[in-house]
Amino acid sequence: MIKQEVFRMGRMLKLSIGGIVVEGLLSISGFLVLYQILELIFGSGMDIRELLILTVVVTGIFIARLILYSVSYVGSQIGGSDVSRNIRIALGDKMKRIPLNRFIKNKTGFYINGASSEVADYEQILTHKLSDIVKLSVLVIASGLAAACIYLPVGIILIISSLLLIPTMYLTIRKVKFHGTRKNRARQENVSAITEYISGMQTLRAYGMGGRKNEVLTRAMKDYSDISYQFEKVVLPIGSIYMGISWLALPIIIILTANAYMQGIIIPQILILLTMLPLYVAKSNGSLFILFLSYKNLMLSRENIERILGEEEETADVARFEPEDSGIEFEHIAFSYNCGEEILRDVSFKIKQNSFTAIVGDSGSGKSTILNLISKYYLPDSGTIRIGGCDTKRASSEQVLSKISAVDQNVFLFNDTVRNNIRYARADATDEEVEEACLLANCDGFIRDMKNGYDTQVGENGNRLSGGEKQRLSVARALIKNSPIILLDEATASLDIENELLVKQAISQLLKTDRTVIMVAHTLPIVRHADQILVVNDGKIVEKGTHEELLEQHGKYAAMWKASQKLK
Repeated sequence: MIKQEVFRMGRMLKLSIGGIVVEGLLSISGFLVLYQILELIFGSGMDIRELLILTVVVTGIFIARLILYSVSYVGSQIGGSDVSRNIRIALGDKMKRIPLNRFIKNKTGFYINGASSEVADYEQILTHKLSDIVKLSVLVIASGLAAACIYLPVGIILIISSLLLIPTMYLTIRKVKFHGTRKNRARQENVSAITEYISGMQTLRAYGMGGRKNEVLTRAMKDYSDISYQFEKVVLPIGSIYMGISWLALPIIIILTANAYMQGIIIPQILILLTMLPLYVAKSNGSLFILFLSYKNLMLSRENIERILGEEEETADVARFEPEDSGIEFEHIAFSYNCGEEILRDVSFKIKQNSFTAIVGDSGSGKSTILNLISKYYLPDSGTIRIGGCDTKRASSEQVLSKISAVDQNVFLFNDTVRNNIRYARADATDEEVEEACLLANCDGFIRDMKNGYDTQVGENGNRLSGGEKQRLSVARALIKNSPIILLDEATASLDIENELLVKQAISQLLKTDRTVIMVAHTLPIVRHADQILVVNDGKIVEKGTHEELLEQHGKYAAMWKASQKLK
């Protein structure tokens, strides 16, 4: 019911479509004026006065059509954009309620395409296709009935040629459904590939994989091109055959009307009028075929939008998520990204409130996955995760994330000022609080060195800042949000030595606060003073304890520590 409300046309759009149809009907009046002119020629003779009157009538009809079409066209554009706005708002509102793991499991092209191209395509239906289909359908029917009233055989031929459009569209729609769906899916893949290509441009060029050398992008574009060709190859022959049959009505009608004229059944002016109508009807039928084809193809866009609007929403059993403290507990957690490929197996541990816990292990062992599960970016396949004694499964992602601040390897920044990028973490933060957080995060110095200081634009995704600068801004965000839980996911992994030191100094400010800190680390010296170290190997917690306790076990951690010491 809600989905149908989103697509509902407003009063302005309906009136505009009606206006365009009326404008089309006025065009038929041109044939009536033509008939009057023919009457003057073949009837009582030319009369300049009557000819001038008819000229004025034609001019008046043209002006009326121009005004009506202009007003209706503008109205349809405004009405169509209103529906598009409602759809985009509904999509934005819906995406807030879709589980976060869906955005990771699905291709980005699915959502980007849905919120942009699919909505734009559906708007084309409302602003152009629908009104033209209704207008031409009415005109074709009216022309056939008018011809039947004048001379029945001609009317029957015109009506039959128009009715043949129904089985033609039936055959075509079946093809559109199959190939159009494949085409839209290929476009989604194409958008995903382009998004990935642009996002990774620096890396791709560094390895000489730009342009045609990028196989993923090239293949996605080739697939889209091939499917688009197949779509046209299957659909166009059907249309060509139908248009050939539709235009065949012209010579048949010419023979019929000529024969009727020679037998004295019709007068010359009727002969001329009836031989002109097939031209108009055949052209309109051809346009209708293309319009119906576009309409059905674009309706696939609506189906894709409905797929997003119909996705399962995240549910919260509790109205308010109020943990007793910031302690975290994993109880027999199992998780897999893909069915049958477990990343975590029977993982259980407890993290005390206001403690510092480090997670270490080999690459791909499941360390970052644990942080993603705490944040509720994913849901475990089995087991229970609790924060402060509250089961996170019963709360929404927003409720869980309100208790968490995260500092990741990849920092996302908005194309806004430094000050506003920090303030996104807490909208009511004062300028003084923003600057204090930046001072603690070791980034006040480089901010003030910039031309406009805290009011400097950072560029799209912070492209005017270095990796270390973005990481320190991320730490400032975590400080100003003042969440009871801090998650650090290898925040210094991709930095040079100087920036790594500055970021570590910034992180040390977080460790001084009374918060529960969980850090995934790739270097062991930074975690040696942790209250608890969890060692992950092949999806399991194989060791846990303090630095000293783990060294005494002479296990996985001890071997990792020994190896790290050799690198000094």
